Amino acid sequence: MRPVWAEIALPAIVRNFKSIKSYVNPAKEKRTTPRQVLCIVKGNAYGHGGPQVAVALEKAGSDWFGVTCTEEGIGLRKAGVRKPILILTGFVPGEEQRLLEHNLTAVIHRCEQLSQLERAVARRGKRKVSFHLKIDSGMNRLGISPSDVDCFARQLAKSPHLQLGGVMTHFASSESFSETGVGRQTREQEERFYVALERLRSLGIDPGIVHLANSAAIVTRPETWADMVRPGAILYGYHPGYDPIEQRAEIEKRLPLEPAMSLRSKIISLRDVPAGVGVGYGSSFLPQKSSRIAVLAAGYGDGIHRSLGNRGSVLIRGALAPMVGIVSMDVTMIDVTEIPGAQIGDVATIYGTDGNFSHPAHLVARSIGTVTSDLLCAVSQRVPRIYFH
Repeated sequence: MRPVWAEIALPAIVRNFKSIKSYVNPAKEKRTTPRQVLCIVKGNAYGHGGPQVAVALEKAGSDWFGVTCTEEGIGLRKAGVRKPILILTGFVPGEEQRLLEHNLTAVIHRCEQLSQLERAVARRGKRKVSFHLKIDSGMNRLGISPSDVDCFARQLAKSPHLQLGGVMTHFASSESFSETGVGRQTREQEERFYVALERLRSLGIDPGIVHLANSAAIVTRPETWADMVRPGAILYGYHPGYDPIEQRAEIEKRLPLEPAMSLRSKIISLRDVPAGVGVGYGSSFLPQKSSRIAVLAAGYGDGIHRSLGNRGSVLIRGALAPMVGIVSMDVTMIDVTEIPGAQIGDVATIYGTDGNFSHPAHLVARSIGTVTSDLLCAVSQRVPRIYFH
């Protein structure tokens, strides 16, 4: 096996899920039924393996699962998942039969999709099929405009085989708490959403399950929890980058999380490079002194972000070794001059934990100005996942 792999701790994901479930169902709150949790496992469960993660979370009590597309939903069904699966970006014409065949729940984000789904249900001879409606409350991405609620209601009345099972929206900036700009956007989105929801109710339409809260809103905005929450990155052990930065530590203490993935590779070559001699493509690294340069058997084709070249580091023998030169598709160079005893075969942790040492992915992501999910989802299919149960 090529010496690059990702270790996935499924118990950590399960513990994160249970912590989230308890967090959004505080004992002091009087509810007739517990608030539901829809686990986001799109993007191959943020690189962790969608079917494997979903199977573990279903056993742990997940109420729903959220995926991007029909294909991802079918993958979960083939793995044996039986809980409801929500197709977050809806469907394209021609996919309707696959939705119905595999009992997947569509998200409608354009009024004309109702008639498409209605025809498919009628042809299949089903009596009623449930779907969720997405309302665009200000992100301007997917969802019907609040002004189109009346149009939606009229179209739904013409669809005898369809039943509204839930209404949702998505926050654009729920991790920001500044007093101006995007910091106010979440509250404005929430207000627009509930105006649209009340309009639906006034038209005699039961909205079903109401859900708004993504990861950041789950942790920081209990007023948005509604009937169900949708954890994404926090399932896998990572908080969003809350703004302002000064509040991050305090916020993260509210919901302790365990990162579940460690991406690793091995040293496959070592060489001594004199001072001033270039390393890698374009000789972008010129050592200031004679240096010991190691080569890892992993590159951007495996998920090491190319922008980490000459900026990132890896954890090896309990210390951080800097990445040097441009990250290649299949290999990455590191400077192990200050790592005593470094040798071919040593394991390097690109991010994750190694014994008592940690090199967390969210700090790696912040160091290059991206989000944690960017790194996690970048771990390619050619990297084997090793699951710990």
